[in-house]
Amino acid sequence: MAEPTTRDEAFTEEAMTHLDTLYRGALRLTRDPDAAQDLVQDTYLRALRYQHSYQAGTNMRAWLFAIMRNLFWDRFKGGRQEEISLDDDGSDFPLYERLKDETAVPEADVLNRLAAEEVVKAVEKLPPLHREVVLLVDVEGFAYKDAAQVLGVPIGTVMSRLHRARQQLQKLLYDYAVESGIVHPGSA
Repeated sequence: MAEPTTRDEAFTEEAMTHLDTLYRGALRLTRDPDAAQDLVQDTYLRALRYQHSYQAGTNMRAWLFAIMRNLFWDRFKGGRQEEISLDDDGSDFPLYERLKDETAVPEADVLNRLAAEEVVKAVEKLPPLHREVVLLVDVEGFAYKDAAQVLGVPIGTVMSRLHRARQQLQKLLYDYAVESGIVHPGSA
């Protein structure tokens, strides 16, 4: 790949390396592929418009996530977030359709997907401020410092929200763990 010739090209090239990560984050925020694409596009438009405020050498991914988060909250202020059901895709066997993968036949794969689905459902039940910190730190792998930058809060706030979110997840997943035989009733 040729070296970028201008600062603008270097900025654009670096920003584009985070496209897939931003889309995954946007999809988790919006729960809708079309809305996620729109959110990512708007994020890049705003990033290009304000690229002069980006300090070269700092964490571009965190900067882009902060822009995306702000755009998301601006759009969905006042609790007007769309709740999109992922339970039924219109087929006669929606669970099977979501789990099938022609290359993976073993029962363990299906069980792992069911467990992962339960975790996703539990994360979606978290309050928005807790859900976003789990997505940033536990799913996207942001350091506490970078998550704090994205969220615009102190590191201690990130740590306390994450602690509370993990406690909530533990409670939400306890019944599933008992039903699945992962833990026995009465054990913690």
